Amino acid sequence: MISVIIPALNEEKTIGKIVKFCLSDPLVAEVIVVDDKSTDHTAQVAYKSGAKVIVSDVRGKGISMRDGIKQAYNELIVFLDGDIDPYPENTIRNLADPIIEGRADFVKGAFARNAGRVTELVAKPLLSILFPGLSHFSQPLSGMIAGKKSFFNKIEFVNDYGVDIGILIDMHLMKAKVTEVNIGYIENKSKPWESLGKMSKEVSKVIIRKAHRHTDEFTEDDVSSLETINREMNRVLKEELAAFHKMIVLDMDNTILKGRFIDEAARKFGFFPALEDLRASEKDPIILTKRIGLMLKGKTIDDLLNVIDEMDVIEDTKKVIREFKRKNYIVGIISNSYSLITNYVKQKIGADFSLAYILEFLEGKTTGEVNLPYYFFGSPESVCGHSFCKTNALQYACEKHNVLLKNCIVVGDSMDDRCMVAHAGTGVAFCTDDELLERVASTSIKERSFVPLLSMAS
Repeated sequence: MISVIIPALNEEKTIGKIVKFCLSDPLVAEVIVVDDKSTDHTAQVAYKSGAKVIVSDVRGKGISMRDGIKQAYNELIVFLDGDIDPYPENTIRNLADPIIEGRADFVKGAFARNAGRVTELVAKPLLSILFPGLSHFSQPLSGMIAGKKSFFNKIEFVNDYGVDIGILIDMHLMKAKVTEVNIGYIENKSKPWESLGKMSKEVSKVIIRKAHRHTDEFTEDDVSSLETINREMNRVLKEELAAFHKMIVLDMDNTILKGRFIDEAARKFGFFPALEDLRASEKDPIILTKRIGLMLKGKTIDDLLNVIDEMDVIEDTKKVIREFKRKNYIVGIISNSYSLITNYVKQKIGADFSLAYILEFLEGKTTGEVNLPYYFFGSPESVCGHSFCKTNALQYACEKHNVLLKNCIVVGDSMDDRCMVAHAGTGVAFCTDDELLERVASTSIKERSFVPLLSMAS
């Protein structure tokens, strides 16, 4: 006789039908549903449908499987997933027959559907290197399995996505007779994309750890092979996926804002004439930035935020940014202003990041010191050759978000934006009086509206 164990988490829509399906097989003596602390009515539905229901002490499939085995009366155990509806008619028999007939101690169920992304990209490549004796399994991560209780009692049940591959490897290492059978066609819910990273990590961790514990299965050559594959795969993935990523970067002063923050601050705090004189006399951008910072010395965070709070942004900014994000663009601000201000604007308009200078504060007041982040400075990889430039910050943003420069739209209004506008895939001069900026830009916008940018979005 057979004990069927079904680990289940929030499967009230399918669990009742699965329990009844199992009990319709004359060889099934009991169905045990191990409820993994569901927040819906999984346990109640399973019980009303005829299952023995136990609640796992700790959430996790591995623990649920182990708890189910402890409660099972029979030597022959079949595990099924709780989210399949319907199962092919002979699923239980197909899984159990190789054991009943003495041909196997453990059976993996495969089904007529393409193997999942983690199976093809992670599990199979690792198995082919570390456990070649298992490389022929078409669906090594399948949770539909059958085996002898005496064998299950000897293996480890890891409590994460790696539990199914771990069971297969342990059975192989115990030299159990292992086989795979096709149980027919099923509709299996694909994992959401957010889970794929976690699943990939845990599956690969289990395979590598189990190989490492068994030194005859894990050699120095294997280590070198895995390191090489990992390094090259990461490089290739980064290069190839970059082609799919897109970004739009906007200057802040006189672009997003109707005006310049430092000009408004200078007017409010009474140093605008001194600011104009400094601009006329100091041409070194770094020294100019440092000396302007000194003019803000003693101002509080609230003083500065009150200035930006009173400034207007282009009316359609938020609407246009929402549309770019709907088209999967990363949206950023690169500015010669201060991060306190650009982060405020970033939040206000719904951008993803901002890069700017850092105004130093002590006890809530500016010290007058301005720190210039490293990403504004040139490096051997800089595309523009300038030692200090917004293009260096643009290149940093592209590398961080894995975006090609040619997939960037950059919008600016002044001579400080010329270089990054020129190096972008699409450079936009926005309501500018700078003739050279217009000349290096791909296009220009004369009206104070970002709506024309939408025609440039791919």
